[in-house]
Amino acid sequence: MTAHSEVRIVSYPPDLMFQVVADVEQYPRFLPGCKGLRILKREHVKDREVLQAEMIVGYKNIVEKYTSRVVLDPVGRTVDVTQTDGPFRILENHWKFTPEGEGTRVEVSLAYEFRSRMLGMVASAAFGRVYTRMADAFIARAAKLAAAA
Repeated sequence: MTAHSEVRIVSYPPDLMFQVVADVEQYPRFLPGCKGLRILKREHVKDREVLQAEMIVGYKNIVEKYTSRVVLDPVGRTVDVTQTDGPFRILENHWKFTPEGEGTRVEVSLAYEFRSRMLGMVASAAFGRVYTRMADAFIARAAKLAAAA
């Protein structure tokens, strides 16, 4: 299994950062590698919104589709994602947004393991660059939304 975690301090408010990550339906508009996304199911459980989302991702000649359970907690400002069907043996992604001065402390962690060893070797070689580009895309999206407000 491969795991990565990162902490960034950004100049945007926690609620905006939560909104950017929670608005999964917008991912194809700004997230590198996201070729498509659709919500299969949406329900409310206590203070949380729980989604079942199907995402199509691609990098170079590799295109994969997977389904995840996404738990959005606006009160706790967390987003938790777990694959329920797809090319991964394990895929978990966790976001937490905490006020930090005038901005936000963004904590993100990702753990994954592909079912296919070959796909894992190919994807892992480029993963660091792709992950950084994805994190940068969320921050750029927040900047765009903040400027439009």
